[in-house]
Amino acid sequence: MPYIPHTPKQVEEMLATIGVKSIDDLFEVIPQNLRCKTFNLPKGKSEQEVCRCIKELASKNKHNLTTFLGAGFYDHYIPAAVKHILSRSEFYTAYTPYQPEASQGVLQAIFEYQTAVARLMDMDFANASLYDGGTAIYEAIMMAIRITKRKKIIICETVNPIYRQMLKCYTINLHLEMITIPHKKGSPDFENLSKNIDQNTACVIVQNPNFFGEINDFTELFQIAHKQGALGIISVYALMQSILKTPGEMGADIAVAEGQSLGLPLNFGGPYLGIMTTQKKHIRQMPGRIVGKTVDREGKTGFVLTLQAREQHIRREKATSNICSNQALCAFQALLYISLLGPEGLKRVAELSIERAHYAAKRLTEIDGITLLNNNHFANEFTLTLPIPAFELINYLAEKNYVPGFPIGRYYKNMENCLLLACTEKTSEESIGILTEMIKAYLKKHS
Repeated sequence: MPYIPHTPKQVEEMLATIGVKSIDDLFEVIPQNLRCKTFNLPKGKSEQEVCRCIKELASKNKHNLTTFLGAGFYDHYIPAAVKHILSRSEFYTAYTPYQPEASQGVLQAIFEYQTAVARLMDMDFANASLYDGGTAIYEAIMMAIRITKRKKIIICETVNPIYRQMLKCYTINLHLEMITIPHKKGSPDFENLSKNIDQNTACVIVQNPNFFGEINDFTELFQIAHKQGALGIISVYALMQSILKTPGEMGADIAVAEGQSLGLPLNFGGPYLGIMTTQKKHIRQMPGRIVGKTVDREGKTGFVLTLQAREQHIRREKATSNICSNQALCAFQALLYISLLGPEGLKRVAELSIERAHYAAKRLTEIDGITLLNNNHFANEFTLTLPIPAFELINYLAEKNYVPGFPIGRYYKNMENCLLLACTEKTSEESIGILTEMIKAYLKKHS
């Protein structure tokens, strides 16, 4: 049975209702030279045939790879209970709460999510989530501009280049002064960052651990920013905040993160969620939904949307953002993961991931010609300098069902020989050993 539901008679009835003679008449406003010559669509297929076709296409994907990819997205183990609870109809089909008092269950779930991530980041408040880690940084910038009434933005080059590319796209017509401070062998140039902060600066943006995997403390940098009336914005690896110095401890004004590491599968790149937190003094400039907890006239606990400064609620020119949705289901998934693991579970996952990475770094740097980019502290991700281009090694090992990491040279000039490797608690010592031997054999053969 064809999967296109409309019969020729139904098509005729719809055309008659809207007052046109044919489907072609619907496209009269489009000039002939701009129209598609052909859609090259095959004839309709049955449901069974479509399913077979999709399965054949899916089989072309490699799904049995041993991977050391990271670069902002990480393959952590997700307990089965997360998906089981998430798939309950009351969560999975819940409608986004537009009205401030409706959907008490969804509002409570969002409130609990806000509480959990605010505690994880050691910040005062969180919103109901944004689209992803990159858009969270953009919204943080706009928040800083509203607070400071300034337009100079300083961003460290060690911030994820994917996010920085997103920022370039989002801000291209905003006439901001965006200054990128180059890195020093994968490390932030603290001296240069500090020098560029002045009375015209709205914010300084950093990342921890940074894109190269290095761990940094930005407490002093944020203090320098505050003396000039600027804000400190930090993007972090959400899961690692269970053991690293938190944004709150560093004195950040706004802390954001990609929430994928908190129980969301990689899924070919999404959907994910953007985490956004801030200090109490800045709460009125935070965009998106914020759920608050209160009591009604009878003393019963209730949850409401509060500080509603979205353009759906107030005049556009006064709105903090035009965000009209949040990743509620993804946020709830992150909440489930945090709740099921608890403080000790999150800490153990982070520790195991770091242990695996340090073991991998030790084994791989024993190979002649391979060194760490620098000797600074790193978490579960680190950068190696190879004697050959990273792409060359990646292409070879991918054929052997091993992906050894991410080629730094894709985003950073003159770093074609640098390889970024990530480990999680799922990375076994056996797979690290196999990777080491495969790289050693390849380099020996091509030396």
